[in-house]
Amino acid sequence: MHIGILQAGHLPEDMAKVTGDYDTLFRRLLGGHGLDLAVWNVVDMEFPSSVDDADGWLITGSKHGAYDDLPFIPKLEDFVRQARAEQVPLVGICFGHQIIAQALGGRVEKFSGGWSVGPQTVDWGGTPMTLNSWHQDQVIEPPDGAEVLATSDFCRYGALLYDDWAFTVQTHPEFTATEVDFLLRTRAPGLVPEPLRAEAAANLDAPLDNARLADRIADFFKDARHG
Repeated sequence: MHIGILQAGHLPEDMAKVTGDYDTLFRRLLGGHGLDLAVWNVVDMEFPSSVDDADGWLITGSKHGAYDDLPFIPKLEDFVRQARAEQVPLVGICFGHQIIAQALGGRVEKFSGGWSVGPQTVDWGGTPMTLNSWHQDQVIEPPDGAEVLATSDFCRYGALLYDDWAFTVQTHPEFTATEVDFLLRTRAPGLVPEPLRAEAAANLDAPLDNARLADRIADFFKDARHG
């Protein structure tokens, strides 16, 4: 199954030299699921010619906000709406979660409650799931018809499902302790409050449910495309 990664941002250059960029992390996360992954750097205005260029699409995280005045954002929103019109499966991660909601009429803001960093446990339909977070922006109002799949006290709309066509999550299942540790040491100072940084650093070794969410993403693509 051919899946296109729509890379909506780049990891910091010094980090990417060690860990690889988002596409590398998603290849690692989704390896072994029978998905053939290709990448389009939409943040650099590199877009597919059609939503039918792949069997499904995954929009990555980004340092940018969904509300930022950048040329790739309205074009990406148009792509989301076209994918919905043609029922081409779409997965959104962090920024991807937010831009899909915004494109479909939801609202995204810089959350007044501040940052979420490091391992966070969300309630996934009554089952706890621990995944790494790195965000301040949140979906504040989901679009009409979006089903809430996961929630927490900090992030009310932690995962959304759109009529079995799009599946989005706020957390970063592609991030391991390595990526979060790098961000805590090099990007968090002066940006993330010290108590949150210290708490995240102390919990870096918490067991993560990345593999469970990878299974869910792969199953979503296959089920959505083939019914």
